Amino acid sequence: MGVALVLIFFVAQVDADQGISQKIFYFHVPIALTSYVCFGTGAWKGLRLLWTGAERYDLESYTAIHQGTIFGALTLITGSIWAKASWTHWWVWSDDQLVLFLVLFLFYCAYFMLRTSIEPGSRRERISAVYALLGVALIPVSFLAIRLSKSFIHPVVFSRHGPGMTHLQFTAFCVSWAALLLLVYVMYRIELIGKRTDSELRDLREAVAA
Repeated sequence: MGVALVLIFFVAQVDADQGISQKIFYFHVPIALTSYVCFGTGAWKGLRLLWTGAERYDLESYTAIHQGTIFGALTLITGSIWAKASWTHWWVWSDDQLVLFLVLFLFYCAYFMLRTSIEPGSRRERISAVYALLGVALIPVSFLAIRLSKSFIHPVVFSRHGPGMTHLQFTAFCVSWAALLLLVYVMYRIELIGKRTDSELRDLREAVAA
């Protein structure tokens, strides 16, 4: 993360059009892509649960989706800050790509309400896994909306001809994304260990009480 910050603020060139406000690109886009990775991981773990019936995949899916909602909220926040700084708009409801990502975010927020409304057990695990799989269909829709949009508020940096940035800017972007992927992996592992420990302690208390 330290290397990424050095590359972003001291090595990568300042954008000629947007100026220093363009630096938030190195946070906003990697955060958004990381949230997609988390949601996709949650769906994959849900599929593994449905395929194998192993209970551990339920907790792994839940944890990945929880991390995805955290990074999804950060995506909306950083995107709004960038839009306000560059285009004087916090949010434009007519922009499909903004609304679609908000729909994706709210869909996975509803995942937690679904889980808490069902008694713990295999039924909740299966329903949660199916919900996670349904949500992953929104990821390519949200991503393609950005690629196809012609709106001024969400420029397309990556095209079929390559990244629309210098080599130093692209290097800063890649290092920043790698740092965020490592960060979310560490957060995922810590949360997963904590939840598993809590579950084991709860089972132990129930066994002692019995």
